[in-house]
Amino acid sequence: MGELVGYRGEALSILEKADLSIGDFVKVETDAASFEGYLMPRYELADTLHIVIKLRNGYNTGISVKKIRSITKIAEGERPKYTPATPPRFSKDLPKVLILSTGGTIASRIDYRTGGVHPALTAEDLYTSVPEIAEVAQVDAEVLFSVFSENLRAEHWCKIAEHVSTSLKKGYTGIVITHGTDTMGYTAAALSFALKGLPIPVILVGAQRSSDRPSSDAAANLLAAVTIASKATFSGVYVAMHAGLSDDIIAVHRAASVRKNHTSRRDAFQSINRKPAAYVKNGVIQQVDFSLPPRGSASGFQPSARFEERVALLKFHPNFDATLIDYLVDKGVKGLVLEGTGLGHVGHYCYDSIRRAVSRGVLVGMSSQCIWGRVRMTVYDTGRDLLNIGVLPLDTLFPEVALVKMMWVLGNTNTLEEARELMLKDLVGEMAQRLLLEEQRGFG
Repeated sequence: MGELVGYRGEALSILEKADLSIGDFVKVETDAASFEGYLMPRYELADTLHIVIKLRNGYNTGISVKKIRSITKIAEGERPKYTPATPPRFSKDLPKVLILSTGGTIASRIDYRTGGVHPALTAEDLYTSVPEIAEVAQVDAEVLFSVFSENLRAEHWCKIAEHVSTSLKKGYTGIVITHGTDTMGYTAAALSFALKGLPIPVILVGAQRSSDRPSSDAAANLLAAVTIASKATFSGVYVAMHAGLSDDIIAVHRAASVRKNHTSRRDAFQSINRKPAAYVKNGVIQQVDFSLPPRGSASGFQPSARFEERVALLKFHPNFDATLIDYLVDKGVKGLVLEGTGLGHVGHYCYDSIRRAVSRGVLVGMSSQCIWGRVRMTVYDTGRDLLNIGVLPLDTLFPEVALVKMMWVLGNTNTLEEARELMLKDLVGEMAQRLLLEEQRGFG
């Protein structure tokens, strides 16, 4: 076997004395307990006082070298690796679905150089790893990108939208896009606007936990996404992720109304100011929102994949430096979304900078950092002052969607007046007509 990756100092010394290598099945005795598992590599910058083994249940555990009484090799092992399954055979009578991979945790496994998550799987690996989808659809797979979602930009949104448009001509019933969860909400909103009028369902799907882990949500999410893409009666862009902590129910969110609200929970994604559009339970789709657009003909469909990249999002906070607004205006920003407090407020010391931005022809919109609820700038003097300056209240658009919508609107209009008008129109279900009295996330 190879070197003891990531181990240094006292931990390295103990392993070398025991003549161990990464992947060996070992027994570790401590004063309190005995452990058996596969010796794992460590992060390159990890401390020198622990070793890590993968237990039989699939979880990793770290053991302090100070507590180790003995460590012995039970069997030599190979470096952990992934061998994809044989691709399943699909029935030609099933609908055709395209799985389009852009990367992210759903397309990731452990990087054994660092011990971290690395985007290593292809889209083909995804569907061969979940053979159940062979009972749902004929699946084709393509890798468009293989990057973490924080590296995606507006140019990537355009490429995805154009690729979806081209793929429509191949007769797919639906398209699934695997995506990293960190910025999946941004991409989902962008595709909603760029693919307005889309005749089939396009489902973005991700995973909070990579497929190496016993608690991975990757397979359940992917299977549900393929189910929606192949069987749903509605069209448009959606996000499919866990509705709760169990594997029973997957929520289907309208793509311009969904937000990631937790760093690691499997049910991190929530519809804002509305219920999810549908749920998937045991392979059955239960539609909740009956205002969704039906499937249609791909004939004549054209994407509007143009985004103005010179748009910024600024979060107001105590001691906010208003010269940040001046800086952006001087850099040529065309649009500015302010993430204000409460009903849509910023400090009075920002007024001059905002007034200057508006006078320069910058589209300035106000969202709220509260997430739920709507902006109402007529209630207090601060809001009324900002309205008089020319700030546009963005109703129920929460900041991330407000940013993406403004980028799209400015990329597809010729005048500021037209842009202001479109920002206040409900184009793809991004504006909630009614607010929920309480959060409702259950099935049915």
